[in-house]
Amino acid sequence: MIDEAHGWEMEEANHRKQTQEHVEELAQEHTLEHTPELSSDDPFVPFNHLPVERHHVVTMRAVLLGLICGALINASNIYIGLKTGATFEASLFGAIIGFSILKPLGRSRLGAMFPTLGGEFGPRENNIVQTAATAAGSMSSVFVSGIPALYRLGLLSANPKADYPRLITITLVGGYFGLLTATPLREFFIIHAARDLKLIFPTASAIATTIRTMHKATAGTGERIAILQMKALGIAFSCALLLRVVSQYAIGILWDWHIFTWIFIWSGYHNQTAIHIENWGWMVEWTPVFIGAGMLVGLNTAISFFGGSVLAWGIIGPLLVRCNAAVGISLGEPGSKWENYISFRSLGKNASSKDAPSPRFWLLWPGVLLMIVVSFVELGLQYKIFIYILKEVCRRLSTNLKAFCKAIGCSSKLDFQHKNALPNNKSSPLGNRTADQEPVKWWMWLPALVLIIILACVVMGLQFGMQIGMSLLSVFLAFLFSILAIQCTGTTGLTPLTAASKASQIVLGGVTKGEHWQPQHAQRLNLLAGSLASIGANQASDLVVDFRVGFLLRTPPVQQLATQAIGTIVAVFLAPALFILFAHAYPCILDSNAQACPFSTPSVSAWQAIAIAMTDPEFPVPTSSEIFAIALSFFGAIMVCVRHFVYRGKWERYSAYHPNMMCIGLAFVLPQTVYSLAMVMGAVSSYVWARRSLRSFGIANSAVAAGFIAGEGIGGVINAIFQIAGIAGPTPYGTNVACPMESC
Repeated sequence: MIDEAHGWEMEEANHRKQTQEHVEELAQEHTLEHTPELSSDDPFVPFNHLPVERHHVVTMRAVLLGLICGALINASNIYIGLKTGATFEASLFGAIIGFSILKPLGRSRLGAMFPTLGGEFGPRENNIVQTAATAAGSMSSVFVSGIPALYRLGLLSANPKADYPRLITITLVGGYFGLLTATPLREFFIIHAARDLKLIFPTASAIATTIRTMHKATAGTGERIAILQMKALGIAFSCALLLRVVSQYAIGILWDWHIFTWIFIWSGYHNQTAIHIENWGWMVEWTPVFIGAGMLVGLNTAISFFGGSVLAWGIIGPLLVRCNAAVGISLGEPGSKWENYISFRSLGKNASSKDAPSPRFWLLWPGVLLMIVVSFVELGLQYKIFIYILKEVCRRLSTNLKAFCKAIGCSSKLDFQHKNALPNNKSSPLGNRTADQEPVKWWMWLPALVLIIILACVVMGLQFGMQIGMSLLSVFLAFLFSILAIQCTGTTGLTPLTAASKASQIVLGGVTKGEHWQPQHAQRLNLLAGSLASIGANQASDLVVDFRVGFLLRTPPVQQLATQAIGTIVAVFLAPALFILFAHAYPCILDSNAQACPFSTPSVSAWQAIAIAMTDPEFPVPTSSEIFAIALSFFGAIMVCVRHFVYRGKWERYSAYHPNMMCIGLAFVLPQTVYSLAMVMGAVSSYVWARRSLRSFGIANSAVAAGFIAGEGIGGVINAIFQIAGIAGPTPYGTNVACPMESC
């Protein structure tokens, strides 16, 4: 999930775990023989008694279907990310689609006619579908954040099409660096240190359990559950896609409900209270993406997000305008009935100043700083784990060095042991590994990793004028933040890419300041190096999570690696192409001065703001915004510590009511309040559904949510194609009726 929206993954993982328990209950009622291993409580041991499968599970049918699923999610993520800053994983989507299509296909007449499509379909091959989907659906986050920020600041070509080869190369080196670093990190985080570090990987464990349950149940039951999930996903996907495409022709009726505009019109354009509320974006939007997200993350996250919107855009924003600390831009003509219709969302040059900022610019800094501080406090509270990691790495280096010295006949007195180190005979939960469980050999990844690092220096130097030292620093930051992201994901399900990307910008900004470069050159290198680090860390953390699914299902890691490599190359070409498609269809995405745009691009604004702040000789942030940002971040840090230390024992039950400070910070950055409201709608509907029918909720909730998210995303891609073809709505076709100033 993206950048900022990864803060929801912890809640989402808990929901998936709860959902899977309900599915397993249904499966167990119809299973003829329930083995003790199926309900093992040890999360660090692979599943036992899985169905027998062919040795080579990387089949053409599995890879192709996975790539198609990943491509759909990649396209969906570009649309969703540009609108909200959020991206979603393809894992669950690929797992359900894989079972629902390939299981019956393997037994069908078509499967008998074409051996490539036929044959038994087991959990490991299902994992290959999910692996291909994850790899092909990744790397979209940088194209909804750092890359658009480069164009907004005029740091790349005026036409993104001309930069397509350059975008491919930076995605290639970042993606494959992440892939090749994920391979050795798998052995450490999943095999050797998982138990000591308590790395459960909640999301990966839930997906692996979903796959196992569908295959472990009796043939009839497992397929019935999958068919129900597939129907739910298909119906939700179709409805969301149809709504997104059709609604563009009557957007004020089918998509956006400007209730306060309606009140203003019905009052004969005299109700000024209604138009003032409309000015701050308070309306209803029937967005399946965030309704689906609310169904996944639950009430706590959704209410925290909505509470942040109320605080930022219902209380602080109006107070800023009332106290003349921020100003808006009038959209209506003086003397007209819409003269009091004002925009407070501008990030244009005139609205991004110290003296007369827009409320959005003023609120941007407290939101960004709050998210950074919360992420780093969360990581800092895990300091014991980082100390353990450092000691364990030193211990293993010591062991390998002693073995090397012994092999060449010399002696080494280096001996680094620590009391928490695992005994050698207990370091692996696999015991005596079979051939399929053998790790990826060093020669399969190390030479390629060295080549990719060299290629990264060449690409960044020749194409963007980046010094070798800065390229190597970007690669090092990508590796460092990969370790932090994987540890945090494994422990909590939360991937702190916000902290990783912003921290890389801050570190690189400090380097560029020391070089005294021109602001434009410094901003270009800051954003490019930050993007490279973000791509690498994102890909590495996603693929280690994917390796965890394969570990539980006993999928050969070499075959997983091959599948990840295939999926990554698809994403390398697909993600930049999709970004160019949207940039061509909606040029306002790359224009900071655009007053009206279908995409709010919150992540782009955050990256742009950090780049300017770290390279501008004069810090452009209003003093009052600086003070409030520091105070809010300090409060956020205290709240994180309270959640970490206070909710224990008898107080633990109250942790469900503790606000999610990351989501509150995101609400400050995202000026559209419709998304938090839609998330509350989804969370409440999911809660009511679970109360009324726990069994159907357990089977279909995640599938419906995944269908909503993917459906709107693909609908958005279709709308972009319609826009280029000249057949989009509401202009030239359709109506803007029920919209403010007849424009939505």
